[in-house]
Amino acid sequence: MSDFLDRFGRGQSMCHRWPPFAKLFAAIAMILAATCVPITHGPLVGIVACVIFFAHTLARIPLAYVGRRLLFFWPTLFLMAISLPLSQAGQKGWLLFVTILVRGTLSFSTALWLVNVMPFDQLLATLRRLRVPDVLLAILSLMYRFLFVLWDELDRMRIARSARLFRKPSLWETWRSAAHLVGRLLIRALDRADRIHGAMLSRGWDGRSRWIEQLREDRP
Repeated sequence: MSDFLDRFGRGQSMCHRWPPFAKLFAAIAMILAATCVPITHGPLVGIVACVIFFAHTLARIPLAYVGRRLLFFWPTLFLMAISLPLSQAGQKGWLLFVTILVRGTLSFSTALWLVNVMPFDQLLATLRRLRVPDVLLAILSLMYRFLFVLWDELDRMRIARSARLFRKPSLWETWRSAAHLVGRLLIRALDRADRIHGAMLSRGWDGRSRWIEQLREDRP
């Protein structure tokens, strides 16, 4: 799972050697540029896209790696955007549809660049130095760790489903099986979250994240 998210997070490229604040502000600048440039200004959108993908090249992140991650992201983005042409008649709905697809793709590519040049623990430490509220940092930290738990759960469910199949399923059966899998994963995720929360409370969790620098400062 970590390879899926940040396989190149500990690389040695020029981008990896930048200061943490420079990486974070560069990513924020690219996301702002991707979301603020009007979609009707095609050349400007193209320039922003070239800058983002040049940043991936500079960080030695293969474009094939980026493309495979986009293939996982595009279906969700498409389902979010397809309702706009259906709810708004004329070209306005389709323009919003294209806008969401383009901006979502560029923003996701930038976020992917950030997590592959800046490990998640370094990102949280940088956000803490910027005085981001501890509650938000705790949510991000727990979300990142819970993703690995969900991924393992999904992997076990997929293996169990494959073990019960004795023939190649049809397209309809594949979609129906995937829908059941998502529903069962949601139920298992809620149950697993309750058990994890109970285990954390039994170990003294009080809602605050502990950082190495903070523990050193608290020592007598």
